[in-house]
Amino acid sequence: MGESRQVWVYVEQDGGEIAPVSLELLCKARELADQLDGQVCALLFGHAIADLSQQAVHYGADWVLLADHPELQAYRTLPYARVATNLVRAREPYILLLGATPIGRDLAPRIASAVGAGLTADCTDLQIGNYRRNGRTYTDLLYQIRPAFGGNIIATIVNPVMHPQMATVREGVIKMGEADPSRVGMVEQIEPSFNSRDLDLQVLEREIRLPGVDLKNASVIVTGGMGVGSREGFDLIFELAKVLGGEVAGTRAAVDAGFVSAERQVGQTGVTVRPRVYIACGVSGAVQHRAGMDQSGTIVAINTDPNAPIFEIAHYKVVGDLRTVIPQMIRALRQDGR
Repeated sequence: MGESRQVWVYVEQDGGEIAPVSLELLCKARELADQLDGQVCALLFGHAIADLSQQAVHYGADWVLLADHPELQAYRTLPYARVATNLVRAREPYILLLGATPIGRDLAPRIASAVGAGLTADCTDLQIGNYRRNGRTYTDLLYQIRPAFGGNIIATIVNPVMHPQMATVREGVIKMGEADPSRVGMVEQIEPSFNSRDLDLQVLEREIRLPGVDLKNASVIVTGGMGVGSREGFDLIFELAKVLGGEVAGTRAAVDAGFVSAERQVGQTGVTVRPRVYIACGVSGAVQHRAGMDQSGTIVAINTDPNAPIFEIAHYKVVGDLRTVIPQMIRALRQDGR
């Protein structure tokens, strides 16, 4: 199966539904594997989930390693880490990707530590390239790209020696391709084995609370930054969003300042969004905020600073005070009967 060039994706699922970030990663893995002349393998763990295997294949997997076991019904760190680690040790994949979800952030370092591999967290892009050090050229390495130093730079991280090359990737920063129902792949049943201590923790009850704000699926988002100035200043942001039939979001700085609730935070440390219309008000546009935003449909930026980084990705740039500009926008929209 060309094991030296395997690109593995941990496919996260809950209740028989695959997490969107895993589908995004399967599409990206397909792209990476094609460059490496390799293959894509999906790790699928759970119970009574065999029907999800074909969905993984349709999104780019060449084969699926399916561990279907009652002890894997709900995610628990030790059993899942045991199964994944055993597979990595036995088959030595070239690359292993996980979503930067709470589960991915819990599982990835467990695997990396157990097999002695490096791990880059919260990547915003992945590429294949070469790296030269001490007169030696390492070819076909995974470029693990993410903001660093408080979002002031974009770092490209490589791991030329220890494999697998591991990374967790933020949801929404990679464009999800279309499923191809004609794709055919192989499904391999894995019989998991556990250490006696792996099962000490038991799940007695689960309570799932859905977020009150659905930024991910909003077609219009109006975001406020520190330039809004106060919690009261966000009243303008909410009013504009209401007129447009959209959702309100805030930058990390605005959330930290208490201007808006944490569930509305966007950017690398919040929710990565790709709305049809994205309006940034008083947002400077740090690298962490812009990660993935450049794939939004139309971006409108309002800022008093003509050199604000947000203007680099904006389609429409308004240099002015949002307290003057937004009321004018609201009046114009209402006059148009929208």
